[in-house]
Amino acid sequence: MNKVFPDAKSALADAVKDGMTLMCGGFGLCGIPTELIHALRDSGATGLTVISNNAGVDGAGLGLLLETRQIKKMISSYVGENKLFEQLYLSGELELEFNPQGTLAERIRAGGAGIPAFFTRTGVGTIIAEGKETREFDGATYVMERGLFADISLVHAWKGDTEGNLVFRKTARNFNPMMASAARLTVAEVEHLVPAGEIDPDSIHTPGIFVQRIIHAPDVAKLIEKRTTRPRAQA
Repeated sequence: MNKVFPDAKSALADAVKDGMTLMCGGFGLCGIPTELIHALRDSGATGLTVISNNAGVDGAGLGLLLETRQIKKMISSYVGENKLFEQLYLSGELELEFNPQGTLAERIRAGGAGIPAFFTRTGVGTIIAEGKETREFDGATYVMERGLFADISLVHAWKGDTEGNLVFRKTARNFNPMMASAARLTVAEVEHLVPAGEIDPDSIHTPGIFVQRIIHAPDVAKLIEKRTTRPRAQA
């Protein structure tokens, strides 16, 4: 089975449909599958539910799909840095399921592990818990959260081999590894594509069994949300 596709468009061509649920890796603009997001935008698919820590920024990342009104609902943790997101939500054009960040991460991990639900103390007594089952454990109240599982996961890895084994680097090792295991179809965008067997097995973060399609994206732009520098010392 050849998992390597020539480009993002071909990797998604027969997989993306209106109304699908997708996961998209990344934290802010770090570790996002840029080429796959562009191909998703160009596919024209609409009514999408997207599970992602955030929705990029205006003009970049998932912000591109907000511009084209392709996203119907976001399941997210952090929605700052994006004025269009705010406008669409407040106007009723965009649905939002808000999650504490750790809860979102665990919901995704649980989905990938085949765990349908779990209990957590996070959110008890707040609007996060409204309408959800609660239980008492050892004298404390916990709220039940459902695991998340998607039709497609789009992830970005630093290195991958032709069998789909993936290695994530630094901050890009955020939501990408857990999302790779929590979908029926996982498409990975990798910066460095190597032959099978070249990656040390102890260095693999996501085994290839979870990855069905791979594209090589060696020159993808790495954007910075907010560039922070300090003045140079005067000579």
